[in-house]
Amino acid sequence: MKILFLHPYPAGEAPSQRFRFEQYLHFLKENGHQIDRQSFLDEKTWKILYKQGYKFAKIIGILKGFLRRIKILFHLKKYDFVFIHREATPLGYPFIEYWIAKIAKKKIIFDFDDAIWLPNTSQENKLVSRLKFHQKTNLICKWATKISAGNQYLVDYAKQFNQNVVLNPTTIDTQNLHNRDLYPTQKNNIFTIGWTGTHSTLFYLDFLWEILQELEQKYTFKMIVIANQKPTISLQSLEFIEWNKNTEIQDLLKIDIGLMPLTDDKWANGKCGFKALQYMSLGIPTIASPVGVNTDIIQHNENGFLCKNKEEWKQILIMFLENKYNYETIAQKTKQTIVDKYSVIANQKNFESLFEK
Repeated sequence: MKILFLHPYPAGEAPSQRFRFEQYLHFLKENGHQIDRQSFLDEKTWKILYKQGYKFAKIIGILKGFLRRIKILFHLKKYDFVFIHREATPLGYPFIEYWIAKIAKKKIIFDFDDAIWLPNTSQENKLVSRLKFHQKTNLICKWATKISAGNQYLVDYAKQFNQNVVLNPTTIDTQNLHNRDLYPTQKNNIFTIGWTGTHSTLFYLDFLWEILQELEQKYTFKMIVIANQKPTISLQSLEFIEWNKNTEIQDLLKIDIGLMPLTDDKWANGKCGFKALQYMSLGIPTIASPVGVNTDIIQHNENGFLCKNKEEWKQILIMFLENKYNYETIAQKTKQTIVDKYSVIANQKNFESLFEK
């Protein structure tokens, strides 16, 4: 078959693309399928997208993206499937999806891993929020042949509009990427707590800073934040590491305990537990909020920890700082959970089933 992948960002750049479909493409090629891809944004626009300013350059980059999408409409005849990750265009009515489904009569596989029907635009792009058409998710669901949704919350939402929905979790390549055996052994001289994410999710750490400030008065530890922006907080134990795709695994391996706090709201319920999956795949015990898919991935006190409030977060951290857990046993269980349920190998056949006629 010939399959066209339409996605928002350049190849290999965005985690949602890398861990939802890019790491499966070689399987499709090995099975004889022809793969073509088109990014809405070019690399130049992607690099400035979340930076303040650059309004003119962003407008030009977005216009170029629309032109690329319009051009591809005249080459749809040769494709059996069109796989659309999140949306074909970031602004306005989904006329590209409409054309593909209703005019070109092509089979659409619609993939999403967030509650993308909700308004959630960054501060840097307020202008864009006024031009978004948030009802597009509902329409694309109706037009799609199949829907690939990242967790049960998203599956349930999509089924309001289309019954042909596949639960396709975000997965980790535990053989070729998130694999401790591929990297030099790192021994921490000091117990290290860690968090990874983007500037737009740093606010999830807000309620933890006070706890960490209190704990560092009694315990010796390091708090590593891996992100594209340094948090503005006064914390003696804080170490900031700028996120880098080329060193992300080595940087994660500096962590002994991974954190994934969330607020209990519609947007957070749509998340697919990516932070927890990354930590756990490397055998890093994880403390998370019992929100959304986290409660499916983590069984409290078995392969990780779920904490509802400040006191619970504080007590679990103290237990680790005082070495009251069998760290190696928990670490092994965390890794095995990902290998068994959330790895590329475990989910390969499920992903390939999306393209069955």
